[in-house]
Amino acid sequence: MFNIQGFYKIKSISNCSLQKEKIKKYLMSKSVKGTVILSSEGINGTIAGKRSNVNDCLRFIKDKFSIGIFDSKNSSTCKFLPFYRAKVKVKKEVVPIGLKLKAVEKKKSYYVDPRQWNKLINDKSVTLIDVRKPFEYKVGTFKGAVNPKINSFREFPKYFNKLKKNNKVAMFCTGGIRCEKASNFLKQRGFKNVFQLKGGIFNYLNKINIKKSLWKGECFVFDNRVSLKHKLLVGSYSMCMGCRMPISVQEKKSSKYKEGISCPYCYNRLTKSQKDRFSMRQKQILIARKFNKTHIYQKEY
Repeated sequence: MFNIQGFYKIKSISNCSLQKEKIKKYLMSKSVKGTVILSSEGINGTIAGKRSNVNDCLRFIKDKFSIGIFDSKNSSTCKFLPFYRAKVKVKKEVVPIGLKLKAVEKKKSYYVDPRQWNKLINDKSVTLIDVRKPFEYKVGTFKGAVNPKINSFREFPKYFNKLKKNNKVAMFCTGGIRCEKASNFLKQRGFKNVFQLKGGIFNYLNKINIKKSLWKGECFVFDNRVSLKHKLLVGSYSMCMGCRMPISVQEKKSSKYKEGISCPYCYNRLTKSQKDRFSMRQKQILIARKFNKTHIYQKEY
């Protein structure tokens, strides 16, 4: 079994470009794969490998940036490595919204523990917002949640500007970091009653018994697990290699679904040339898989 650790820390970071290659080199030396994003406003990542090696990499990252405790960290296991390679990226923002994130006045009441989350979102005066993308929302969300239906996080300010400042707003995302941006934006705009799910959906699914859960469906993840269920077990969704959309078991029954080629979302807009090219790639992937190898063009999220 492989260990997967997701983490983030909001803090001022310098020399990101200098640290980029050092971190990547260390990840590779430990056979740990995944993605780490560095920004002047913080760090965000998900890495996978043998548990001891993943822990070594987390300690290395903490030491490099003088991090005591991550703002959020989740751990799960998987029978396969959900990433094909180690990637370290330097970006202007840890989550792109076009606004500088300040390590500001973080009151403890700001974060809601999963054990108190149900009570909060059952309050009819609370506007519950799923800040993820529409296709993530479609895979699963909380009962009563609304989704802004925007495809870029940079569009969120326009959506939030429509809300009244006296509204009670509760928001959630996969691991918590997108909510750090969104809640910070609302606080700066004068909103007083802003709450976010501590540790995100991952933390909730890991801690809350399915019988008491208000979560409906599965949780999309940006790696080859595609979706997760309660206790962070690998879900039932697959990934369309033609358009990168998550595909349910029911959608795979469609005549438009061809493994590695197309699905109901992209079948009609793919050209014959694209379908032929994807078909050839899929044949090569299957041959590589037969010999227990990874095809060079096999994609990861």
